[in-house]
Order: sequence, then structure tokens, then C-alpha cells
Amino acid sequence: MCKLTVDTLCYYWVAMPTIELKAEVSVDALLAGVEQLPTPYLEDFVAKALAVQAKRRAKSLNKGESLLLEKINRGIPDTIHTRYKELEQKRRDETLLADEHQELLALITQIEQMNAERIGYLGELAQMRNLSLRSLMKELGINRPAYA
Repeated sequence: MCKLTVDTLCYYWVAMPTIELKAEVSVDALLAGVEQLPTPYLEDFVAKALAVQAKRRAKSLNKGESLLLEKINRGIPDTIHTRYKELEQKRRDETLLADEHQELLALITQIEQMNAERIGYLGELAQMRNLSLRSLMKELGINRPAYA
């Protein structure tokens, strides 16, 4: 368990690495700490940070916009994401069994469906705000994946 003192703030998540920060931290120092996170934890951190941002914005939003932002920021459940990464690594290592290949294909379909729903929610929110999808994504700080 982390102990909070005047000089030190310990940032703690179950099953995630801990990051120790000084009480007064610049944005650059915070980013330096975040850069130390392994990629899966970084992705989880970003999702949670976006959820915090959505909650703050939701205070001044109507109920419809708030609900859409919650749905947009849900992300892929950790269990699905972790299993996908495990199977994808096995595929790259060429150690994936036939039943695992079928499981990987099912996970890919499930993740694609979740992402398609998220894009649909983004489209609804863009219409509510009379913005293009691209403008809304820029406003929300959502970047297109490098492969898109």
C-alpha cells in the first residue's frame, strides 16, 4: 500500500506498476513517469485519463452527450485485451495452436465490433455537436491509429 506524505505521492493501481512522484510535479515530469509504463499499462492509463477528462466535461454536458462520452471512453476490457496480446504474441512466435487461432479470430471480431460501436457513438456525438467526425476526434484528443 502506498503512503501519502507532504513530500511524496505514490500513485498505485492493483496489478500495475507503481510510480512515485513528488507532490508538486510538472507536466513534463509526469509524462516522464508515464513513459516508464509498459505498453499495456500505458494504454490502460490513457483510457482511464480519458475517462477522467470525459467526467469533467460531462459536468457541463447534457445527458445524451454524457452517455455517449461514457460509451466512447469505455475501451476494451482488460481481460480481452490481455488475452488478445497473449495470443497475438504466440501467433508471432508461431506457437499458436489451432484452437487458440480460433479464439484469436473470435477476439479480433469482438474487438472490431467494440471499435465499430465506438465509432458509431462518435458519429452520434459529432451530429449532436454539428461537427465532422474528424473535428470531434481532434476536440476529444482521439488520434487515428498509425495503421489507419
